[in-house]
Amino acid sequence: MASFAGVSTPFFPPLPSLRRSLPSLKTFIPAPKLQAGFQQASSNKRPSFLRHGIGSTATYRNQARVVPTSVPVRVAHELLQAGHHYLDVRTVDEFNAGHATGAINIPYVLKVGSGVTRNPNFLVEVSSAFRKDDEIIIGCRSGKRSLMAAAELTSAGFTGITDIAGGYSAWVQNRLPTRQ
Repeated sequence: MASFAGVSTPFFPPLPSLRRSLPSLKTFIPAPKLQAGFQQASSNKRPSFLRHGIGSTATYRNQARVVPTSVPVRVAHELLQAGHHYLDVRTVDEFNAGHATGAINIPYVLKVGSGVTRNPNFLVEVSSAFRKDDEIIIGCRSGKRSLMAAAELTSAGFTGITDIAGGYSAWVQNRLPTRQ
């Protein structure tokens, strides 16, 4: 029988001494280092939490990265029916093999030989097809490219961007309307 909080109980095994079993906090808290996107905090007499926020020893130089909203395909379908635009960021060949009804194709990556490269005109093409305040749902095959494209568009000032989690594969799997 083990004792927990002064009560003997068969449910709790004996606890080892935490002080002896835990490594030093120094193993968990590395010395402050500068990372990409950070610069050293100014050195004046005030404590760092007063200069830069509690616990901060660096200030962020670049804009915060924006994580776009992702929704399941059924929600994306409802958004499409409610008037949102569907931006399909798959390659032209993938799009021509089948796509969601009403989708517009602007590839995020282009096939180059046996590989792919990011479409250098992606932002320009999207800007010519949509306004920055249009409600746009973005999809690809599985959800990875669309999430990257959504993050890039959000960073470029597009305000109504929503990513489709699972992409076109999930769209087909849920038997939502498609065209060949």
